[in-house]
Amino acid sequence: MRALLIALGVVLVIGLIVALYFRGAYNGFVEKDEAITAQWGQVQTQYQRRFDLIPNLVEAVKGIFEQEQAVFGAIAEARTRYAGAVANPASTPDDRAAAATQVESALARLLVVVENYPDIRSQANVTQLMDELAGTENRIAVERGRYNDLVRSLNTSVRRFPANMIAGMFGFDQRAYFEAASGADVAPRVQF
Repeated sequence: MRALLIALGVVLVIGLIVALYFRGAYNGFVEKDEAITAQWGQVQTQYQRRFDLIPNLVEAVKGIFEQEQAVFGAIAEARTRYAGAVANPASTPDDRAAAATQVESALARLLVVVENYPDIRSQANVTQLMDELAGTENRIAVERGRYNDLVRSLNTSVRRFPANMIAGMFGFDQRAYFEAASGADVAPRVQF
């Protein structure tokens, strides 16, 4: 009888250890998943800041220089696509990132136009808006880096043994990293 009680006690202790491990692993996955979701919200906040600054910059530049309608049209189209991706609840972070990349590309062409025309650059409101936009671009880069750090942490946990079995049981999958769009390493060229 005493041996049965000891065996039962050992089984209960082992069961408790396993249950605590499962609880800790599950809660760790939930925490990492929520951190990624929150960080993506930070990335979107910075995208929205950029999105809000762009019309002011465009209008300031338009007021000084009316020739580059193609650049302004590309920016308007990119902003529209981004707004559509954000408003669509079915869009994924990858869809929103692709739309944001299109905004970045159009914005880069505008900045090249501004750089090529000192008259535009010398206007105080354009300079101030460009400084704010540069600050926003830096914030976006920081927030994307933080997002990728959190994704790396979750993906590592999802792939490690034995946590990978727990992740599979509860539906936790690897998340996609935020990556630059193809061609982002090539500076845009504006020809007149």
